[in-house]
This record gives sequence, structure tokens and C-alpha cells, in this order.
Amino acid sequence: MRLLYIVIAYLLAPVVLAAQAMRGFRDRSHWEGFSQRFGLGAEVQGGRSIWVHAVSVGEVQAAAPLVNALRKKFPDVPLVVTTGTATGRARARALFKEVDVRYVPIDLPGSVRRFFARVKPRLAVILETEIWPNLYHRCGQLEVPLVMASARISPRSVKSYRRLVGLFRQALSHGIFIAAQSEQDAERFRSIGASPDRTHVVGNIKFDFRLPQNIESQGATLRRLLGMDRPVWIAGSTHAREEDILLAAHRQVRARFAQALLVMVPRHPPRFGEVADWLRQQGVNFVTRDSGAATTGDTEVFLVNTLGELQPFYAAGDVAFVGGTLVPIGGHNLLEPAAVGLPVLAGPNNFNSADVARLLVASGAVRIVHDANELSTAVCELLADPAARTRMGASGRAAIEANRGAVDRLMEFLAPLLP
Repeated sequence: MRLLYIVIAYLLAPVVLAAQAMRGFRDRSHWEGFSQRFGLGAEVQGGRSIWVHAVSVGEVQAAAPLVNALRKKFPDVPLVVTTGTATGRARARALFKEVDVRYVPIDLPGSVRRFFARVKPRLAVILETEIWPNLYHRCGQLEVPLVMASARISPRSVKSYRRLVGLFRQALSHGIFIAAQSEQDAERFRSIGASPDRTHVVGNIKFDFRLPQNIESQGATLRRLLGMDRPVWIAGSTHAREEDILLAAHRQVRARFAQALLVMVPRHPPRFGEVADWLRQQGVNFVTRDSGAATTGDTEVFLVNTLGELQPFYAAGDVAFVGGTLVPIGGHNLLEPAAVGLPVLAGPNNFNSADVARLLVASGAVRIVHDANELSTAVCELLADPAARTRMGASGRAAIEANRGAVDRLMEFLAPLLP
């Protein structure tokens, strides 16, 4: 089965790499470090490393408390953080000073061998659900302990994995340890071949993130930019087609609250220009973040077209909507707006972090909406009821605080694996 996978991987690799290279014509950051995708790059200095992989921006952000804990616990061990996207790489470089940040190699035998020769891992920690048969096979060959941390797998994904159960059973058999988010996730991993003896429930490290100490002052500064005396709702990590729904809802909100402002934060930086063009076509009066301009009474939308500012903008708002949920993307981080005490709205598609969504909905911190009408109704109700906003915000903060501790449990899990 693995041989067939390798053949298919070699056939698909030129297409995948060409697509990555083509993105560089829109955003040159995709070309930086491109050779690392072939396992090339500088050799890690200082001995064998601890390698942490976080596929994109959300996972990189979630990895911060773990990376900080590893640096504190093992200060003399080189630490390597890999990611699969240009935005993830940029975020990792901003977050992790004095850490070797690079792209994970494409899952071909040669690229994987070159990567391992340069990084020399003594422990590999893969966040969430990244299953790469050749990478995992190489860990097994070199007897490198591999931990899938904060691991999750959706019921829908299990059905897909079961069709290839022979391949994944082999990949999961190389001494891999599963530190699952929940008992349901642990059982799903066992069902596709993970060892029951090496599959444990550790929890979700996303709950362990800490807000910047100056988040309140950052939010206050941005609120002055947005307008102190107008209602402001934040739509974070939005996607194509979802933005149509958001704009339709916002027009209904402005029918009741004429000064209401929508802060729209697209998920992917290459779409910033596309969203700006679309807003112009829609006849929307908007301001972009990179313009440095403040809003006026006529401004309908504030478009955040810069990186790394979503959390401060949440801190500046009255109500939050989390994107990727009104379209079948699977949802983004509901914890970020909840952590700053905002009431949170989301669509029904939260399968990327279903347990987090269920917890926050059950606690009263998140309200699910299905279309523009429900979204506009919910926004208007919350804007009109400060006490309801406060209750929802307090519920979110309490739920996060009650579920912290996964990083400490994970560190206890990892320490005996380091030779």
C-alpha cells in the first residue's frame, strides 16, 4: 500500500509544487524558503533537535504555549518549527524568536531523507491531524518518537481514512503516540490502526493560549480608530461566498443601527485585494487597515488587510462572528473572541473543532446562525442588549479557564520520550 502511495505522491508532487510556486506571482513570500519543501536548507546546529509541526496559522498560534514550554524545559536543545503555508511560516517567525522556522518537506522519500539529515530530530511533535506516511515511516526507521499532539479526527475523516486503512495502519504503527483532544478522537484513531496502548486523552492545547498583556490597550487604540460611539461587529477569518452573507446581514443591521460598522478580516492574505475589489463593485463605502485612515460616519466596512491583528480587533469590538462556518470550511478559532469577553456568533460548520464549538455553545458563549437573516437578527439583538453581551462574554472566559492544562499534561507525556 505504501509503494502505491509513493507512486501517486510522485505523480502529484509536480502539480502541488507548481501551484505553490504560482502563488508567488501574487505574494512573493511563497518563494522564500521554497527549497525547504524539498528537504533542503541549513543544517540545525547544536545537536539533535525537537521538531514541532503546525500546518498553518491557526495551528501555529495554538502551538505557542507548547513551544514556550519546550524552550523553558529544554533550553539547550535546538527547537525546529515547521509549517506548510507561507502565512503559517510568517506567523511562526513573528511568534518564535530564536527558533528555527522552516517549511515541512513534501512527503516524498528523498525530500524526507534530506529533511531528517538536516534537522536531526530526537522527538517529533505533530499538531492536530497531519498524517504523512513517508515522514512517519522515516521516524520509525530512525526510532524517533513521534507524538500527534492535540490530535483530532472528525467522523467524516474517519470514513475517508478507512478506505485506505492499510496505508494509515502502517503509518500509525511506527511507535507513534497519540495525545488526543477527546475520548471520541482517541477512539477514532484506534479505529484506523493506532495502538490502543499508545493512544491517550490529553486535551486541546488551544485552551492554553495566553492573551498579550497589552491586549486591552491595543483594543482601546483600535476602537478609537473605528469609532467610539458606533456599534462595531467583527467578522474574523472570512472566506469567499461567506462574505456575501456577511454583507447582506450587515445591510440589515444598518437598517436598524445606521452607524453600525462591520470589521471584515479575510482568512487568506492573497484575497485581501480581491475582497477590496469586490467591496468596490458592491458600492460599499470602506476603509482598509493599511491605509491608516480612520473611519467616518459614512464608512460601512473596515477591511483588515494586514497580518496578525485579528486578536486586537476582537478586543475592539462589541460582537464577533467567526468565519469558515457559514461555508463548509469547518470553522476557525472560536476561542480568540471568547477570550476577550465577546459574545460569539458562528455558522453551523464547525467540524474542525467540533468539541470546542459544542462546549462554547453549551456554556452560552456561542450562538449558531444559519443565514444572513439569522445573523443580522443575532447581531441586532446583541447590539441592543449590553447585559446579554456581558453574560455571553463571561461564559466564554469561564469555559476557557475551566479547560486549561493540556500543555502541562502534554509536557508530562513528552518528557519520558526524550532520550
